[in-house]
Amino acid sequence: MEKDKRAADKVKEQPVTYEIYAEMPDDGNRYEVIDGVLELMSPSPTASHQSIAVDLCFELKQSCRSDYLIYVAPLDVILSDTNVVQPDAIMIHRNRKHIVTSRGIEGPPDLAVEVLSPSSRKRDRLKKRAVYEKHGVPEYWIVDPEARTLEQFHLDENGKYELIQLYENDEQVVSSKLPCVSFAVSQLFGDVLQ
Repeated sequence: MEKDKRAADKVKEQPVTYEIYAEMPDDGNRYEVIDGVLELMSPSPTASHQSIAVDLCFELKQSCRSDYLIYVAPLDVILSDTNVVQPDAIMIHRNRKHIVTSRGIEGPPDLAVEVLSPSSRKRDRLKKRAVYEKHGVPEYWIVDPEARTLEQFHLDENGKYELIQLYENDEQVVSSKLPCVSFAVSQLFGDVLQ
């Protein structure tokens, strides 16, 4: 009880660090730390959101599992002491598997993917995109269940994200940074309820 109270008091302090976040009692909610601010990820994802995330990981595993480690949320990605996020899916090249630790992923993955939800749309498009960009995540995808699209961003030579492609319908998702990637974007939306 005393430990829970101490953790709650520390969360009120700014900035919130990974250490404070890791000491928080489990209250059944999911949180992220973005630029030192604790953010509640609420409400929980919808069935459609989860279906898309699972189908995406299936497609990535089908084509990339020999070269990449593929993970699905919830899993902490510790980009810095004050930026701890839980992308919906991530890929890490096997030659960088040393960043996978008992705490989570410690460093930028090769790919971070966010599946938009009504409650996360703004955060995923603005805040999290800026955090991934700042910490050098080479490729970032935003999957939009409403539009049934996948937006593909690459870091440019100045370290800023550039929209490379907007995939829709049966267009084949490919990546110059992740050459194993190959699937039709429509595969992500096959089990989505209308």
